Amino acid sequence: MTDKALLKSFLALKSMTMQELSDKTGISVSSLNYKLNEAREFRQSEIKAIQDALGLTNDERDRIFFKV
Repeated sequence: MTDKALLKSFLALKSMTMQELSDKTGISVSSLNYKLNEAREFRQSEIKAIQDALGLTNDERDRIFFKV
C-alpha cells in the first residue's frame, strides 16, 4: 500500500509537480494518479524510477511504497 501523503510531501520538498515526475519517470500522469489512488499497483521499475527522480534513500522509498 502506497503512502500517498508521504510521496506528495517529497514532491513538495523537491518543488516537483506530478507532470514533472511523469516526465522524469516516463509514467503518465493518469497512471500515477491511478496508482496513488490504489486502483493499480506500482511495478518495481516504476518505484525505482520514482526513487531516482526524487533522490530518495532506500529507507524513504520503503516508507512510501512498503509501509516499513
